[in-house]
Amino acid sequence: MLSCGCATLPDARSTIGAISDEEGPPAISGPRGRVSPAESKRIINKLKQQVSSTNILHRHISVMELLSPSPLVKGNKATLLIDGERTYEAMFRAIANARDHINFETFIFADDRIGRKLSDLFLLKQSEGVQVNVIYDSVGSIGTPSSFFQRLRDAGIMVLEFNPINPLKAEKKWRITRRDHRKILVVDGRLAITGGVNISQVYSGELSGREDDEKGKEVWRDTDVQIEGPVVAEFQKLFLDTWKRQEGPELPRRDYFPSPATQGDDLIRVVGNTPGDANRTTYFMYISAFTFADNSIYLTNAYFVPDKQTIETLTNAAGRGVDVKIILPGKSDEAMAFYSGRYYYSRLLKAGVKIYEQKQTVLHAKTAVIDGVWSTVGSTNMDYWSFAANDEVNAVILGRDFAVEMENMFGRDLTESRQVNLEEWEKRPLYPRLREWFAHLFSHWL
Repeated sequence: MLSCGCATLPDARSTIGAISDEEGPPAISGPRGRVSPAESKRIINKLKQQVSSTNILHRHISVMELLSPSPLVKGNKATLLIDGERTYEAMFRAIANARDHINFETFIFADDRIGRKLSDLFLLKQSEGVQVNVIYDSVGSIGTPSSFFQRLRDAGIMVLEFNPINPLKAEKKWRITRRDHRKILVVDGRLAITGGVNISQVYSGELSGREDDEKGKEVWRDTDVQIEGPVVAEFQKLFLDTWKRQEGPELPRRDYFPSPATQGDDLIRVVGNTPGDANRTTYFMYISAFTFADNSIYLTNAYFVPDKQTIETLTNAAGRGVDVKIILPGKSDEAMAFYSGRYYYSRLLKAGVKIYEQKQTVLHAKTAVIDGVWSTVGSTNMDYWSFAANDEVNAVILGRDFAVEMENMFGRDLTESRQVNLEEWEKRPLYPRLREWFAHLFSHWL
């Protein structure tokens, strides 16, 4: 794969610092459009009363309001989906209940037990009159035969290959390094599922480590979220925008934006990332959230290759007394990213950041919960490739109840992890040190 090493990340801290600290309430939308400033203030004050004092509900919201094109939307219900098995169950159930359309976007769509089950369900719904539209990434799904997708096309399903590897198939400029890493399912414009889970049977095992019929005992740990409510329209916009930017064929007319209805009490912002100097929105999201955290940062990430700003915001947070805990892989399918990330352990540990490595599973989750009220679940890895070269998407959920679920999940993951001790880490042999040093030289390509 060609590199994205020429891409650079913006000076997020200067941008965030230049944004004025407005005293007014944030802009919040609902099923009937933007709510009044008085209602916005009431909503935020209610959240503030449920947690310790935090700037995450003031300064961070102000930053994202100016940097993200997607609004903060009230009236939603977020359901945490822990691991692939629960995610697939939720996906299959939502698809089975579809009545108008299904829009599906993924990085990996494998021709295996899970992929065939999903494709068969798509074919069934298409035969029932439900329009199915699919976007898959050409590199992510490189191992899937073209006949797998042709079978869907022959049945009337609209299928779009994102940035084809074959330059002769590219409708626009050929950009092999530009990938669609998003995972989005939208059903009838009313329900969305997003997170880190691809369509592959490696995600279908349980945490017990039960043996998979084709992949041995290598079980993957991931997280998704199911969302119902008016913010689903923002996921729909991302899907349709990707289809348009990729110059896909005209989609059949369907009710892609039905009248929204309140489904719960969660405030949610959809943060979509597209490459470009002004579009590194998920990067700004993380840097800003770390900057304005006051009490706790609990971060889980599969491919952790932090840049200078990420390291400094995390170490600064620990220095001002924030409880910073990070769960990272103990083993990985990407060796260079794995060892490159470990190169930065010493600096983080010396600053008071607590690092844990998963012991039993292949960690693939990309989540965070901050100050007991701000949560994110998405596809974004903490590396240059995700921030600078990929299309990514994260859901940011503001709500105490969902944050408690996230904290409980984080706590369970801690019990399955080994804490990295600074004194022991500093005594590790020369060979792993050299391996980590060598890998970090390629951090801008990871």
